[in-house]
Amino acid sequence: MQQRSFTSGRIREARWDPVTQQLELRWEDGRWRAWKAVPQEVFRRLCAAPNPHAYWEDRIAEEYPAGTPVARNAATGPTLRDLFGEPED
Repeated sequence: MQQRSFTSGRIREARWDPVTQQLELRWEDGRWRAWKAVPQEVFRRLCAAPNPHAYWEDRIAEEYPAGTPVARNAATGPTLRDLFGEPED
């Protein structure tokens, strides 16, 4: 997985998985969001953009389908729900 951290702006971290081509972004509020089928070149340009949020808004937000983020905070790790799914009634 390739990743890049940002010290300012609304996007704080970007991760891209070359196997699944999923892009995951961590926002300033700590939330993760993901997009599927994002080419490596788009990830590279996001990381090189002077304003990553503007690049995301113009080139990614509505261009690629939403995915489910798998990135987790290393301090907390996955939850039981992450490991075993929703309980059945």
